[in-house]
This record gives sequence, C-alpha cells and structure tokens, in this order.
Amino acid sequence: MNPELVVRIAKDAIEIALYLSLPIMGVGLVVGFLVSLFQAVTQMHEVTLTFVPKIVAVLLTLLVLMPWMMQKMVYYTEQLLIQLPGFAR
Repeated sequence: MNPELVVRIAKDAIEIALYLSLPIMGVGLVVGFLVSLFQAVTQMHEVTLTFVPKIVAVLLTLLVLMPWMMQKMVYYTEQLLIQLPGFAR
C-alpha cells in the first residue's frame, strides 16, 4: 500500500461520514434555531427546552434516514472489500 492509496481511503471515509451526518446535523441546527427563536420571543429560558426538541428531532430523523444511511455504509464497505485484494499488491 502506498501513501496515496491510504490518503484516498481516508478521504473517502471522511467524505462518507460527513455525507451521512449532514442531514442529522442540519435538522439539529434548524430545530435549535427555532427553539432559540421561540425562547427569545417568549423570554422563557428553560434549559430542558433546548435539549428535548433537538433530541426528539434527531432521533426521528435517524429513524427515517436509517435505511438510506445503512445502504450507503454497506455499499462503501462492499466496495472497500472488493478492492481489498488490489490494495495488497
């Protein structure tokens, strides 16, 4: 294995991790913004109000996107295992 191959594998792994985490992080960001906006408008600063909606939204997003995420992870792993004999040269 040459250094370029290792860098390419690491780059691909980081890309797939970012690609899979973006929707979840986006939902958390939007819900956090909406909760902050609600707190600013109502002047109700409850600590649990910031965490509970984000946790629920992220868990629901995970439930909805889990089949798609698993498909992407399985495909990436299959491609990596298929190319494994070529890496040994």
